[in-house]
Amino acid sequence: MESSVHTILLVMFLFPVLANGITRQYNFNVIMQKTSRLCSSKPIVTVNGRYPGPTLYAREGDNVLVNVVNQVKYNVTIHWHGVRQLRTGWADGPAYITQCPIQPGQSYLYNFTITGQRGTLWYHAHILWLRVTVHGAIVIKPKPNVPYPFSQPYKEVVVILGEWWKADTEAVINQAMKTGQAPNVSDAHTINGHPGPLSSCNSSQSDGFKLQVKSGKTYLLRIVNAALNEDLFFKIAGHSLTVVEVDAIYTKPFSTDTLVITPGQTTNILLTTNKSPSQYLITASPFMDTMVVAVDNKTATATVHYEGSVSTTSATTTTTKIPSRNATPIATSFSNSLRSLNSKDFPCKVPRTIDHSLLFTIGLGVNPCATCVNGSRVVAAINNVSFVMPSSASLLQAHFFNLSGVFTADFPANPPVAFNYTGAGPSNLKTMSGTRIYRLEYNSTVQLVLQDTGIIAPESHPIHLHGFNFFVVGKGVGNYDPKVSPSAFNLVDPIERNTVGVPSGGWAALRFRADNPGVWFLHCHFEVHTTWGLKMAFVVDNGIGVNESILPPPSDLPKC
Repeated sequence: MESSVHTILLVMFLFPVLANGITRQYNFNVIMQKTSRLCSSKPIVTVNGRYPGPTLYAREGDNVLVNVVNQVKYNVTIHWHGVRQLRTGWADGPAYITQCPIQPGQSYLYNFTITGQRGTLWYHAHILWLRVTVHGAIVIKPKPNVPYPFSQPYKEVVVILGEWWKADTEAVINQAMKTGQAPNVSDAHTINGHPGPLSSCNSSQSDGFKLQVKSGKTYLLRIVNAALNEDLFFKIAGHSLTVVEVDAIYTKPFSTDTLVITPGQTTNILLTTNKSPSQYLITASPFMDTMVVAVDNKTATATVHYEGSVSTTSATTTTTKIPSRNATPIATSFSNSLRSLNSKDFPCKVPRTIDHSLLFTIGLGVNPCATCVNGSRVVAAINNVSFVMPSSASLLQAHFFNLSGVFTADFPANPPVAFNYTGAGPSNLKTMSGTRIYRLEYNSTVQLVLQDTGIIAPESHPIHLHGFNFFVVGKGVGNYDPKVSPSAFNLVDPIERNTVGVPSGGWAALRFRADNPGVWFLHCHFEVHTTWGLKMAFVVDNGIGVNESILPPPSDLPKC
């Protein structure tokens, strides 16, 4: 304990530039915890023995110190999803991208500052498939005496959506990689760690998250999709939901009865309890508009309980119609309704001139595999490159210390071979492999068009960019047309995010300014696609002077 305190004091002394607000300290002990769901038990990897993990609270401007101690047999890292990590890439967390993993019995002090952000983000393990149970919310309050741009809620509640496998998830993906085929889907979806009373397990009839409310109040629900591989619809029976924030960015408020949240995204809603005192069903169900892709088609449930209503398993609960899994119009309508607040206090600074115009195809492929079931394995790629993770050093270490042989700076800005991206695709489904990055000058502007492909099957992809927010200036179905598509771009109040759902068989156009030096991961947040290689990294060079340069690595940075 004494050495831990000395480490914290040393880090604070070495990096005084980080201390904008107060310093908040957390201890995350990564441990195994026996947990029961769906009439069976298994040990799972957790933070402090909790699933989901504890909520991390901070205010805009605070310095956050999290001492992560690895007490399990796996290597571990933690990613603070959506936190900008300005100049502090060493604390970002993706294994072999910004750090080597924390080995069993070792620890690492994550040190970062919340700069210019407020709202709901989340943290999760960023190695193997451990984020299935190693995750939790990050609640960032505004600076003291700064109000929300909406009415102050009576109460705030974190709601985390997830997936549950009866089997060991590491065994699931290891078996899939061995056979070359897709892994088994989950056995249930969860709301705050529970499938809910409508699961098929008899002992779960009294199970499930229960949101206790009072009539005539407004509640702020902070919703996180921590699922590994599926977009989810979210509904509360009989109630309208007012969206006020996504990915820690305030939105122009709008009302809907159905949310769509991809893995990695967060959504804050206002729930007004203006119905008759009773019980109302909460549902989380899958969205996948490509029917050839297997999904866990089970619906997680919870309940809203009004004060004064009967709270028993036999009490009447108002139910809701669950969207069909391929309800594309509902998903599209929700996505199209999102707009940045773009107010005086929260302006929408969309880059108008572009230094780097990039087109990245995202999708699947097939590579030979002599030991696999069919002599081949399913892979995933960006611009036909299946990314190979380094192992001798992280990309950030290689960049900072100018190490050779770790990566090459030749990631293609456009697809190596043009084809009808959303059509049948090329006859050759093989991808290239490599540890290739794309280099950006400090403060340069980027337009990145993400184009889904129809290879094997078109599919929506939740793409997450570390280290930045970006503006979603356009979306469309079919192939992006550089001569026609930009005419419909929204450059006034496009939604700003860190994770975007690229439409199945379509495209999304993003813009951002490369104002954060370091190495930043871009990948699909479907964990199976990341495992298969749908990932790459940007290197943003230092600017002028220390304030535009990445800080040196901390002394306790894990070694490979």
